Amino acid sequence: MKEKIKLEGVSFKYSRRESPAIKDICFSLKSGEFVLLTGPAGAGKSTFANCLNGVIPHFQKGEMGGNIYLEGVNTKDLSTGKIATKVGSVFQDPEGQIICAQVDEEIAYGLENLGLPPRVIAERIDEVLHLVGIEDLRNRATNTLSGGQKQRVATAAVLAMEPKVLILDEPTSELDPQGTEQVIQLLHRLNREKNIAILLIEQKVEDAAPYADRLVVLREGEIIREGAPAQVLMELSSQREVGIEIPQFVNLAKLMDAKKSIPLDILQAKTMVRNYLRGWEI
Repeated sequence: MKEKIKLEGVSFKYSRRESPAIKDICFSLKSGEFVLLTGPAGAGKSTFANCLNGVIPHFQKGEMGGNIYLEGVNTKDLSTGKIATKVGSVFQDPEGQIICAQVDEEIAYGLENLGLPPRVIAERIDEVLHLVGIEDLRNRATNTLSGGQKQRVATAAVLAMEPKVLILDEPTSELDPQGTEQVIQLLHRLNREKNIAILLIEQKVEDAAPYADRLVVLREGEIIREGAPAQVLMELSSQREVGIEIPQFVNLAKLMDAKKSIPLDILQAKTMVRNYLRGWEI
């Protein structure tokens, strides 16, 4: 898989802050990869995301070290418009991202700024409404939507720009369990069907881990663990004060002294328990 984004020894310190928000980060996101990034509050997750979407170094004031590459080109040498055509961002609060009064207008807004012809804009609106499953919201006023619906509209507006990379900063933080599941299932489908590289920043590790190719754990601005989600979570389950909630299935695996096939969902957990009980059969 080709690298879409690469960070080489990246550090960033905000103006008027004594210590850097992130320190010497080395990271790559490959084409078609689904990476889950987590960590406690204040770990530097949003700063990390802003390095990927061009906010750093183009908008945020501060001291930056290292280099950020987008498809092999240093982002310092790319315009923000060029970055936006390749990297889309969905923020924690869709209220701050949605600016138009009607759903179809919101999706068209970025496309109009690109100067695309009306026919192409209409086609892309149809496509992303279907892709995200919100055809029925096309003519709805955006201020009448639920939190989950607004998150889907914000995602559709970004997808209409046809990005190769999608960065999401805790998009389910204000959603109930059903809304959270819907958003994560949507991301999983986009990743598989459209081959979009996804970096999902999420505290709800238990919901997202089963779909991730890789889990990255950030603490105090540094990557402390990175790898297959089950293995990383199993390693962290033996540590105190990690700052993230370890999924119940992983804790169960630890109690049962499971060494292989660590479960990340209910079906895997049932299989593990059945295999464990068979070992006790006389």
